[in-house]
Amino acid sequence: MAEAAPLVEAAVEDPRWEAAGLEALAERAARAALEAEGLDPSAYAIGLLGCDDSRIAALNADFRGKAAATNVLSWPAARADHPMPGEPESLGDLAMSYDTCAREASEGGLSLGDHATHLVVHGVLHLLGRDHEDDTQADEMERLETKILASLGVADPYVDQERP
Repeated sequence: MAEAAPLVEAAVEDPRWEAAGLEALAERAARAALEAEGLDPSAYAIGLLGCDDSRIAALNADFRGKAAATNVLSWPAARADHPMPGEPESLGDLAMSYDTCAREASEGGLSLGDHATHLVVHGVLHLLGRDHEDDTQADEMERLETKILASLGVADPYVDQERP
C-alpha cells in the first residue's frame, strides 16, 4: 500500500522548529482538524512556514498592517470550484514563529509541542473559514479546538482563561 502524501508541506527557516518536530506535529494536528470538520485530509494541501519573530513580524506588517510578532498567521487559498483531478486542493498557508510560540508555552506552563499543536489546529480552522471576531464565533471555535486537541491527547488550552 502506498504511503499517503503529506497534507502539510513545511518550509522551516528557523532550525529550532526542526528540533521541536514541527513537521510531524503539524501533519498530525492538521489531519485531526480536517477530520473533525468531516473532511478527507488526503484531498487537501497546506503550506507551513516555520520561522522566527523577525520574519513573522515582517509578514504581519505586510499582510495585516501590524508591525509586531505573533504566534500564527493564516492565508486561506481561494477555493477551486473544480480542483485538478488527482491533485489535492490547497487550503492555504500558515506561518508560525518559534520565538512567540516558545515564550507563550513557557508563560502558560505548556509544553512547546502541545502549544504548537494548538496553534496549527487554530490556523487550520482559519483556513477552513472559521473565525473568532465575536464572542459566539470565539466560543464555537474554542469548543472545536478543545475537542480536536483532546483527540490528540492535548489538554484544554482555555481551561484557565477568561475572555475580556
